[in-house]
Amino acid sequence: NLNCCRLRQVQSLLCEGGIATPDGILCSLGIDSRYNVGCTELAKYLFYGLYGRNALILQHDLDEFPDEMLDDVILLIKADCVHLYCNPMNYSYLLPYVSHWRNLHLYCMTEAEYEDEEAAEEFKISSFVTMVQDCYRIGVPHSCQGHIQRFDMFMVEKWPLIQAFALEGIGRGSFFTMKYKLMDMSENLWQVYNRLDPVSLDILLTEDLVNFEKQWSSFFSSMDLESHLSILELSEAQAGEAFRTYYSHGLISSNITDKSKSQQPFVLFGKHSSSEDLEGYSFNFASESHQVRNTGAEGSAARHMILQCVSPKGPLACSRTYFFGTTHSPYLGNQNTEKKRTDVLLLSQIYSAAVQAVLSGIKCYSFTSSATKVRKTRAFIVTCILQNNMHSFSLRSKCEFSIQAVNMQGRIIPLTDKDSRYVVKTASMNVHDIPDLQWDGGDLGSVVFSESFLESSINIQQKDGTVSSDSCYTILTTTVPRYACWLVFVILPNFLYFFKMLIIGKIIFLSEGLLFIHSQYGSITLSKDHISTIKFYDPDSSAVASLLVEYDSSLLPNLPFPLHSADHCLVFALQPRSKSHRAFYSKRIRLLMLYTVGIVIHFSFPLRHNRLQKLHDSQEPPVAKRRGSLKTSYSQLPEQEMFLQHFALSSIGQEPILYDHLGVLFPSAELRNPVNSQGDKVVITIITGLPGSHKKRLCNFLVQLNKEHGRWVVYKPGPDNCEGFSASHLQQYLSSFLQSHGGKHRLLVLSPGYTDVLDVVQAVLFHPDPVVQARFTIGAVTACVDPLASCFILEFIFPFFAPRMSGIVSTVVFTGLTAEQKHPLMQHVQQLVRSANPTAAFILAERGAVTRNEDVNLIFLDSSFSEPQMLRAPLKASLSPSPFRGNVYNVWGKVRFSDSDKLMEVSYNTLSGSLSIVPDHSADPLTPGPGETNASCVLIFDGVGLTEDGLKDWLRLCAKQKKKPKKTKNSLSPQEIKSIHVSVFILIIIDSILSFNHYHW
Repeated sequence: NLNCCRLRQVQSLLCEGGIATPDGILCSLGIDSRYNVGCTELAKYLFYGLYGRNALILQHDLDEFPDEMLDDVILLIKADCVHLYCNPMNYSYLLPYVSHWRNLHLYCMTEAEYEDEEAAEEFKISSFVTMVQDCYRIGVPHSCQGHIQRFDMFMVEKWPLIQAFALEGIGRGSFFTMKYKLMDMSENLWQVYNRLDPVSLDILLTEDLVNFEKQWSSFFSSMDLESHLSILELSEAQAGEAFRTYYSHGLISSNITDKSKSQQPFVLFGKHSSSEDLEGYSFNFASESHQVRNTGAEGSAARHMILQCVSPKGPLACSRTYFFGTTHSPYLGNQNTEKKRTDVLLLSQIYSAAVQAVLSGIKCYSFTSSATKVRKTRAFIVTCILQNNMHSFSLRSKCEFSIQAVNMQGRIIPLTDKDSRYVVKTASMNVHDIPDLQWDGGDLGSVVFSESFLESSINIQQKDGTVSSDSCYTILTTTVPRYACWLVFVILPNFLYFFKMLIIGKIIFLSEGLLFIHSQYGSITLSKDHISTIKFYDPDSSAVASLLVEYDSSLLPNLPFPLHSADHCLVFALQPRSKSHRAFYSKRIRLLMLYTVGIVIHFSFPLRHNRLQKLHDSQEPPVAKRRGSLKTSYSQLPEQEMFLQHFALSSIGQEPILYDHLGVLFPSAELRNPVNSQGDKVVITIITGLPGSHKKRLCNFLVQLNKEHGRWVVYKPGPDNCEGFSASHLQQYLSSFLQSHGGKHRLLVLSPGYTDVLDVVQAVLFHPDPVVQARFTIGAVTACVDPLASCFILEFIFPFFAPRMSGIVSTVVFTGLTAEQKHPLMQHVQQLVRSANPTAAFILAERGAVTRNEDVNLIFLDSSFSEPQMLRAPLKASLSPSPFRGNVYNVWGKVRFSDSDKLMEVSYNTLSGSLSIVPDHSADPLTPGPGETNASCVLIFDGVGLTEDGLKDWLRLCAKQKKKPKKTKNSLSPQEIKSIHVSVFILIIIDSILSFNHYHW
């Protein structure tokens, strides 16, 4: 669960040890901390949907909910537990986020109690005092990122909550800073916040990336407004205004005072893009004098521009090289042999190699072991450059490749940093000071290309026990066009110009081939002499039609370099009811079929079409028009869906994942393996629950019910095993089970005491013997809940209750209050369970007696655990109120009574008053725990702050007390009469002395 993952990241700061590590981290919201921004930032991180930017998406309406009521929260995070104070109003909002937290101590009044404002304030203060009583060093998130404040413990002492600590009677009667040492944990927490997880990645994709793409859309819109003549007057300052404004305004709102290295936006033309110009560039002083007309070789017009957009408050950045003029010559049948200036062609070839080098470098980096990533990737890029024939001899020393890790604030951090694995990275290729190899006219400037990407890596445990790594990556800025060209100098043939004026961006079907005219690429001709195959797919009139053209390699010199591909294919999307779509079905296509000898025409290729349809839907209107926003197609393509699933696992940690679980965790991925049939595997059904939840009664009932359907074997450790659940004992039992019973029986595992069901599951899944592990499978996990035995009082649940209701539990059996479903305690517990596990099935079975066959079938499901969603009141007067010390809540064990030699099994819950005394029938030789003897008697007590003397007193109170008979004058003995006379005489003497003293004074 993501809430637990974020909490564990914070708790990891408390596990380092030493005097620099606090015992807990205190977070108080609202007026109680004088609206401290650091505490608010921590609350946004832990309760991401409740505080901050996502509050509007809450299902409940917060318009009439006062802020001070929502902010009435105190949180103390310790290494192994969490203390949370809230009020009954914001409790239901917090519950979905905290219900999965382990060892949660919840402090909350009932609505009736909360109506007394004075009592509510006293309860808050006393709760805070209880929270911190075992601490000495307390950490505080004093500052938030971008608003750094000097830490002063006396400023924290001014918090109303801290001042209330000194109140006599309610508080401790002394200053907080005299008793506790305060520490600033702001910078440590910032490192945690900067670590990407599925929620922060979703925000990055749906908010930050969308804003980032809008800047590129704005850039293309302004460029498209320029005519072939006016574009010559365009200056660097005008072209980069969108990027510059976006970055500078973002810096103002972020208030980042960190002076560490960061990227900056730029737009440079032609020769003014040299390495010297890049190093000395400042986005605050963009040039108005450098224009397209005067930044080319020898004072001519520029042939290209380099540009970079940078997110001011995030990790996103990408750079591109775009061109003025076409980078190809359309095939016209008779090629002109006249020598032409090839500046654009040279620059485009270098840029094409740089693009391929960066994409290959990202792949190499993501799939290389961490210790050698940078060295191997750089060596790989040099090899790519040489193989791409980009004038390697003269340009090799001018190529610069780098990969930088960028945190969520846009600051560059070292790749060697342990947290760099969880941040966005930028891979860039710079080819600077490119010489004019044709005309020897100096340098042409530089070419740049970069992409922001994110990697993901998980460890997989193979069937033989070995662990391998599986990696993948995604390029976040892939929707920003890698190629763009503005036609400034191109003079087209008359017939091409005619078609260009009429149908820009259209495809024309001619008897000699195809003509495609594009506002960016220019005119592209595909002669029938170059076409080998035409494939067409048109599913229906409302969907996009796909036209795939396969061509010979001889056409490559006459195609723009971005359209080159290894499979020599071009795909055209014909929008429904468009002119191009109608033209394909007109006479021209018939002429094409008649006069193109040797061309094979197919009318179906649905697999490629499905991908094209998704891409079309996500980016309509077409990106080529540049008029609208660049719509993110991120999560709509299959490989991106795969990455999001992959990253959700890798962000949790590096614990190995079993190979057999990949098919469930990645249902749409190549890693998916076929689900094996259960075959002769032994199905394990796990029953869990708190003591007093009647889980054993349910177990016995199920075994008795299913005697006719097959033999069941029950694993239940003996009560003398006071140390709790033993994974090694269960694993030994499973090994012995196969030897004794083979694979023809089913196994029902009853978790003892307060055992976390996850420990039981892991003991089965990670059996040290792979042969034994392969013979068992977990069918379903059922949790028993008796509301009367789950809470101290209404707002205080027992420890470990919520974790038992986690996602691996498929069925929850309520064994108490089943006839009173409207009971406040029943509703409270059901709400808590539903928050912790929204998909669990609820069953009503008073004291464990299941009455419906459908409910029995749910408990005995053979494959419920393997489903993706699983992997993915009146109180006893003798119980004291908070802090509940000395209270006994459950007693169970094996005893012999004085009137019988028979061993009896007893269990008693003090809250529900449930008592069970039955003969001991444990005869399975595999079940007994370590050290158990046949004649052992043992009683196990659980409660709060129990001591031996306290238990003895409690047992005495449980025994029936004999009443002493009243004494009368006739029943008194002579000795008793003498003692009474002596006592009376002494009292008379004492009274006389006191009277004398009073008279004397």
